[in-house]
Amino acid sequence: MDEYKEPIASCCKQLRLSVNLVENAMIQTGESHQEYLYNLLKEEIRYRKATRVAKLINTAGFPLQHSFTSFDPSEVQFPASVTIESLKALDFYHSGNNLVMYGSTGTGKTMLSICIGMEACKKGIPVKFFRTAALINQLSEAQERGSLSQLHRKMDKAEIIILDEFGYVPYNRTGSQLLFDYLSEIHEKKVIILNTNLEFSRWVNVLYDEQMTAALVGRLTHHCHLILFPGENNRLRESSINELFASRKGGAQDG
Repeated sequence: MDEYKEPIASCCKQLRLSVNLVENAMIQTGESHQEYLYNLLKEEIRYRKATRVAKLINTAGFPLQHSFTSFDPSEVQFPASVTIESLKALDFYHSGNNLVMYGSTGTGKTMLSICIGMEACKKGIPVKFFRTAALINQLSEAQERGSLSQLHRKMDKAEIIILDEFGYVPYNRTGSQLLFDYLSEIHEKKVIILNTNLEFSRWVNVLYDEQMTAALVGRLTHHCHLILFPGENNRLRESSINELFASRKGGAQDG
């Protein structure tokens, strides 16, 4: 069969099929020509899916890789409509809801967001993970170079944007405005997962502008699930972020 390897490779090149198919053609089996062809094509589809998933994970920008099997949700407070299984199934994404994860440092927000992002990649959904301060730096540098629109187009390839460590450090006013502009641009077009240790009432301390802060909170929470990570901080249950979120959702339902 080796005499067919080069001719098959030539055909694959003309048909824009992978080199992997050439190798499988040499080892694939089947009790009939039809079964052989089906097995060969089925393996090529499996290979392409696996390759795409690997590429999505590699380009997502995760600092580490985590899976749901290693995540302990016992100390996480989920809203009534959200479970670990629903997050794994990406129900929030399919219904167009953002996720805001709030809690102290080290309580598992980053890990859970990566678990969700990895699951999305496995389902063929493009994801981009950013430390918020790093994204603001990218936006600021792109604006200085005059390449902001190109950066936006590159980021537009993702359908889920994960913003980690929002509010951990103050941002400059220009950077805050650029982040606001970008999030406004993708509002209701993409799903945001935002991890923060700041109550909504304190976001103005890192964004500086009260109107912009109120608008950003409004857009993020318009269609949103709030997930709380109390950790060792029992005061979280009485936090104003929970009260404000509840009042916003209640007002939306009344309307």
